[in-house]
Amino acid sequence: MVATDHQEILEACALHGVPAVLTASAHPSGTDRVAEVARLAQFREHSVVLNVQGDEPFVTREALAGAVEKVESGAAMIGTVAAPASRAVLLRPDVVKVVKNEQGFALYFSRAPIPFLRDASSEADAILQSTLVRQHIGVYAYLPSALQQWVALRPHPLELVEKLEQLRPLAHGLTIAVADVAAAPESGIDTEEDLIRANARWELDHATAIGTAFPTPIPSTA
Repeated sequence: MVATDHQEILEACALHGVPAVLTASAHPSGTDRVAEVARLAQFREHSVVLNVQGDEPFVTREALAGAVEKVESGAAMIGTVAAPASRAVLLRPDVVKVVKNEQGFALYFSRAPIPFLRDASSEADAILQSTLVRQHIGVYAYLPSALQQWVALRPHPLELVEKLEQLRPLAHGLTIAVADVAAAPESGIDTEEDLIRANARWELDHATAIGTAFPTPIPSTA
């Protein structure tokens, strides 16, 4: 189900037979938008809600299953996903990093370099790169009760500063279990260049799958 506050997206979904719901436009995050839809009568009996963000069209089945498994198994009321990454991503604010504890729960998410390499020794660098650098993948699964608890919380200062919605439940004491996947998907769509690249990938994937070019791609204009 596509949740959107844009009539144009609703019409595009209808054109391609994709179920969609028009939501309020004042939501501070995607999770708040998902929560509005999850409260609708036809979804109230679902045991897990999975949030796949619209700007991450290439997220993998492995990542989706990993987030859901963390919730279905009872490990936590909220599940998300991370993948090992190179040291280079530490200096990229567009890539969100996550540090987790020994039990697999998130300690913190940040656009900053976490963990920070204080001493540039070969031993410390090897440890950092082999086990500690984790790129967060923006997929979330929730128990319905946890989802509603999340959105009932006021946006936290950490969330507002970092512009990361997952810091709201974390800062208020909710646990987020982090599933590991082997690799991060192709990066999401945040810039005009990302959109051009995504359209090219989308056309290629669908031409391969169905033997013909995919219909007109998303216009590459902001």
